[in-house]
Amino acid sequence: MHSTSGTARALESLHAAVSVVSDLDFGAMSNEERLGVLRELESVARKQVSVVHEVLYLFAEQRIPGEFGGEHSHQVVADALRINRTEAKRRFDTAEQLATRSSFTGEPLEPELPSTAAGARDGVLGDPHVQVIRSFLRHLPSAVDAGTREQAEAQLAGFAATMRPDELKKIADRLAAYLNPDGEFSDDDRARKRGIWLGRQGPDLMSSIKGLIDPELRAYLEPILAKLAAPGMCNPEDETPTVEGEPNEHEAKRDTRSMGQRQHDAVKAMCRGLLVSGELGQHRGLPVTVIVSTTLCELTETAGPAATAGGSLLPIRDLVRLAAHANRYLAVFDDLDDRPLYLGRAKRIANPDQRIVLHARDVGCSFPGCNVPGYLTEAHHVREWVDSGATDIDNLTLVCPEHHKLAGRSADQWRTTAGPRSRTLWRPPEHVDARQRPRINRFHHPGEILVEPP
Repeated sequence: MHSTSGTARALESLHAAVSVVSDLDFGAMSNEERLGVLRELESVARKQVSVVHEVLYLFAEQRIPGEFGGEHSHQVVADALRINRTEAKRRFDTAEQLATRSSFTGEPLEPELPSTAAGARDGVLGDPHVQVIRSFLRHLPSAVDAGTREQAEAQLAGFAATMRPDELKKIADRLAAYLNPDGEFSDDDRARKRGIWLGRQGPDLMSSIKGLIDPELRAYLEPILAKLAAPGMCNPEDETPTVEGEPNEHEAKRDTRSMGQRQHDAVKAMCRGLLVSGELGQHRGLPVTVIVSTTLCELTETAGPAATAGGSLLPIRDLVRLAAHANRYLAVFDDLDDRPLYLGRAKRIANPDQRIVLHARDVGCSFPGCNVPGYLTEAHHVREWVDSGATDIDNLTLVCPEHHKLAGRSADQWRTTAGPRSRTLWRPPEHVDARQRPRINRFHHPGEILVEPP
């Protein structure tokens, strides 16, 4: 076991070795030599990833919740390494299957995927190979026994030593067909695979959507889409789109949308109708509805885009069209005097008016680096209620439930104070930052970073 000084020397040697290699004269080499260098560098990089698996596994196993200012290990590491949290989560999930484990008595246990882990340690398997094998095993039906899974994992790890990941994927698909020739899956198998994911918005503000739906959801969607996605139905190009009854022959004939576009517009009409119905009740003290923040200037000049409480962006033209369906969708904050926002010590819980303004101002969780959107947050007193903090809009901020638990008055908790431009300053405890330097979350306000002087 390395001491702290021994670990430091080892890492210094690693940095030094990389510096030596980077100073080599690659221009004087032949292409055959360069190809050899690439092979060696790839092998070393793969071995380093294997070391990362061991470190991540131990980090997650031994970390105390709340340590370093986060409840989940992958969030702490994502912030420390400046990588996406989804990527950090994937690394932890991989480490859990490839790292060496320990029994309750402290005895070492081989990894969950021993052959794959051995190939990674030897620098033979890269991460793409590993993910192909993990995906193969994850999608096998539960009826495949443990012994067969182990044999399949070892076989694929052996193939990976001489194949590209795309070649290995074809072998894995064929092997899956051999192990489940009839394509039989149980209800538990289908339930495990179900899911719908919204991708991030692109530069054009469009979002990808992907997933797998179970047979029951498909059975619900088929008759709904047969009705609402028929030619002429829910057509945004019509002055008054048909959402009830049947479209007339003229509306159906002039509908030039593709099937995919019609189904998109049908789902949009379904969502709008459900929100307008009021049947969804309340969520975190507010009616379930679309909350969008903008300014009077942006609205009148068709500038923008506006920000939703879900963390997405909405073009002003779409915002105006959305507001036309129901006035309660749109709130433009220009003058706060006509809103009952300043309650002083009258109440501890923020009222709906205040939460709407918080959504408009904060957009999402104000904890440093947090990307949770406003819809999933709670109202927090910047100056604690027990310290005579008023339930006023300038003493409230949005915080997600996970980070709300970190805020408090004790020495091991984060403290909040008012910051510039109505932002909340979070001061970490000493075990996170000995200097306790205050931090501001700019994730939901990237424009502020662009306009601030360097």
